[in-house]
Amino acid sequence: MTMVGQRKWNRRAAAAVFLLPAVLGLLAFQLVPMISSVVISFTDWDLLSSWTKLHFIGWDNYVNVFKDEKSYTSIRNVFVFLIGYMPLVAILGTLLAVLLNRNMRGVKAYRAAVFVPVITSWVAVSIVWRWILNGQSGLVNYLLSLVGIQGPVWLQDPTWAMVSVIAVTIWKDIGFVSIILLAGLQDISEDYYEAASLDGASAWRRLWNITIPLLSPSLFFVVTISLINSFQLFDQVLIMTNGGPAGATSTVVEQVYKNAFQYNKMGFAAAQSWVLFVIILAVTTVLQRLQRRWVVYER
Repeated sequence: MTMVGQRKWNRRAAAAVFLLPAVLGLLAFQLVPMISSVVISFTDWDLLSSWTKLHFIGWDNYVNVFKDEKSYTSIRNVFVFLIGYMPLVAILGTLLAVLLNRNMRGVKAYRAAVFVPVITSWVAVSIVWRWILNGQSGLVNYLLSLVGIQGPVWLQDPTWAMVSVIAVTIWKDIGFVSIILLAGLQDISEDYYEAASLDGASAWRRLWNITIPLLSPSLFFVVTISLINSFQLFDQVLIMTNGGPAGATSTVVEQVYKNAFQYNKMGFAAAQSWVLFVIILAVTTVLQRLQRRWVVYER
């Protein structure tokens, strides 16, 4: 082997050594569980029986996912959540990013404060908001009572439960959205705004014709990530409402958790997981196709 060949071999061997722990972790904690869940979805495994006694039942679990009323309700609730959550978090996040992009005193402290909810545990956030939205002794209803308004029982009322979950999720996620969009705003050259000002463009025209188009790649990223996270809605639902009242806030992941670990229907839960995967894949694929119509990458 020549000296050049030996050097190439040494570099490849070194790369393999450094990559091996990550590859092993990927295999052990990602690929193997994914393949196992596919196998389990075609069985009626109850989580307690031995792997050697798996009973394959074909596509029955997938058929039952679409026949099960709770599964249908959970899928519908996720789309209801998306309709209420996505437009608000995108619009409010954009407006907040524009405000945080201004040169004002203490702006760094404001940026840090906005991001605090993002790094706070969903468990802690959900417990605090469950108290704030308590129908009898919660802070929100107390403040409403000061102005003569009797607030609803937020988390126990089917009409208001999902609204409450949407509001709390926006409160927690808006910091992430605004910081990502803030980075996109700071990447836009000031030359565009100076040229528009010389042409007499108003602040609204500059926002609509310059800021929004040039911010569209960041908006697309935020929308995609928020969409995927919304389909996996779980923590706040489990702690704040436990899927109630009467299934009004039940979600797919919440149903997967309950079917797998409370009802021991692991095969059915695995099938639900893969149905959710297909839905997310389909929606994100459509989103990728549509980006060509509104995302501007050239500057």
